[in-house]
Amino acid sequence: MLLAEDDRAIRHALERALTLEGYEVTAVADGVEALAQAHKTPPDVLVLDVMMPGIDGLQVCRVLRAEGDRTPILMLTALVETADRIAGLDAGADDYVVKPFDVEEVFARLRALLRRTSPAPAEQAAAPAAEEAPAKTPHLPERQVEAAGIRMDVQARRVWRGAREVELTRTEFELLELLVRNAGIVLDHSTIYDRIWGYDFGPGSKNLAVYVGYLRRKLDEPGAPQLIHTVRGVGYVLRED
Repeated sequence: MLLAEDDRAIRHALERALTLEGYEVTAVADGVEALAQAHKTPPDVLVLDVMMPGIDGLQVCRVLRAEGDRTPILMLTALVETADRIAGLDAGADDYVVKPFDVEEVFARLRALLRRTSPAPAEQAAAPAAEEAPAKTPHLPERQVEAAGIRMDVQARRVWRGAREVELTRTEFELLELLVRNAGIVLDHSTIYDRIWGYDFGPGSKNLAVYVGYLRRKLDEPGAPQLIHTVRGVGYVLRED
């Protein structure tokens, strides 16, 4: 793991906590060091502070993504406005934690990111086809799912609305895939948090709303029906009105 945080106290405290949790941590103090270290020894996951001197966390994220590096990135930010969070997602980050944070939340988000990027166990890959659950979209190749005008190539991690391809981050893709596979079904907040992040961050968290808003910005088209609908007090559903 690569941790980049310019605040010495936070960096040392987080490095100790992550090490005790079992992570092998390389900690650096700025974005220049982060990029150099990432190029020298590619990590399994990056934890980047947004506001660092010189090259900030967003710039580090943009550089790595421009190079084709898909290593999962968790951003640490003191910026709480939705626009600031969206800037991180725009840069290619997979998730974020707002300061001051509970270290257990950092652990939970890292577990979720690493779980989603780990290969499936060999025994699952070798399971007999006859014992598998029926595909939800039998009319399509197994690697593809489709609903409400959205088509997803799960293996290639590509998405189209109609003929237009949509670029998504890892977390956005997995959230949309969950909604597409359950099109027409209202998914409650707890279910979505559990399936996407592996942890329910509680009613006070705005994390899910930010990601849903960001998906809407990328998917919605002028004059076309909205696809992701809010069911107030419950959750979200994908459908064409």
